[in-house]
Amino acid sequence: MLFWIISALLTVTVAVILLLPLLKGAASEPDDHVGEAAVYRDQLRELERDKGLGLISAEDADYARAEIGRRLLSVSTGKGAANASKGVRTGHHPLAQAFIILCLPAIGLGLYLLTGSPGMPAAPLAERLENPGNNLELLVAKAERHLAENPNDGAGWDVLAPIYFKSQRIGDAELAYRNAIRFLGTNPARMSGLGEVLVAGSGGIVTEDARSAFEEALRLDSNNPRAEFYLALALEQAGKRAEAKAAFEKLLAASPKEAPWVPLVSQHIAANGDDVPAAPAAPGNPSEADVAAAQDMSAGDRMAMIRGMVDSLDAKLKDDPKNFEGWMRLVRSYAMLKEPERAVGALKDGLAAFPADGEEGKQLIAMARELGLPVEEALK
Repeated sequence: MLFWIISALLTVTVAVILLLPLLKGAASEPDDHVGEAAVYRDQLRELERDKGLGLISAEDADYARAEIGRRLLSVSTGKGAANASKGVRTGHHPLAQAFIILCLPAIGLGLYLLTGSPGMPAAPLAERLENPGNNLELLVAKAERHLAENPNDGAGWDVLAPIYFKSQRIGDAELAYRNAIRFLGTNPARMSGLGEVLVAGSGGIVTEDARSAFEEALRLDSNNPRAEFYLALALEQAGKRAEAKAAFEKLLAASPKEAPWVPLVSQHIAANGDDVPAAPAAPGNPSEADVAAAQDMSAGDRMAMIRGMVDSLDAKLKDDPKNFEGWMRLVRSYAMLKEPERAVGALKDGLAAFPADGEEGKQLIAMARELGLPVEEALK
């Protein structure tokens, strides 16, 4: 009930504000003829006074009185005509007033009933945070509020870290993983997660910190395909093709045939084969010198280098689109750079080279969905 009372008061207030200019326009305008007539009347009185004092003859006084009277009559007649003509311009505006009073509230009410939820009870933010339901944003906000009050809660950081990463909040994800490790200690999931976040933050480069995280994850769990993949990728990026191929082959041998990473691992094995030239098969891959240089760069310099590599990869894929791994890297890179439109564009171009009904196309789509990209736009 309170909602409708407030709505009615607001409607009345808006209507009054809109009506004021129309009501002011209907008010009578000041009449210049009134002042002019008063001047002529004063002249008549002065004329009679001058006649009485003998300053003007009776004949001249009669002529002057007749002229002043003529002018006064003309002013009086003109005043009535002017008022008649002004009545058309300055009168009321019934149609405009009726529209404001009746139509605007009706239109507003109709739109609200169509798109709003008048029966929904009020839900302050605090109450919604207490009962977030399946709303991921509210769940994250609730966890963040809890951690602001309890920053030493390692379990809270442990829950938030992968959510941040999936939402592409790379900096927040790294902080959350490091806090979870600081308060709860290391485990395979935390170390692998931290390593993957560091790789994403470096535009796909397996930095020294990331490699150390994956090595610790593999030490804690020898059957950790994610850590094995990134360690093999680090060898490939360092130019150690034979070692990288052996590491990828080991991972492939230990993986179930239906594992989703099997096609990608097979691609890397082929890319590092003996019959492949020394240059990396996926254009834009960082060289050993690139990886080494990235370790000592500032965040700004590292980002500039990453962007240059991504732009180079994009350009080379336009010349040589038949490179599946390149499209996988390009889509992920644009997503991690928070450029979803370019990521979707890269996905669309990749699917032109590797159709969506093929094995490679399905992998591209699956990865894009995992990154939270609007895949449907690329499939149009």
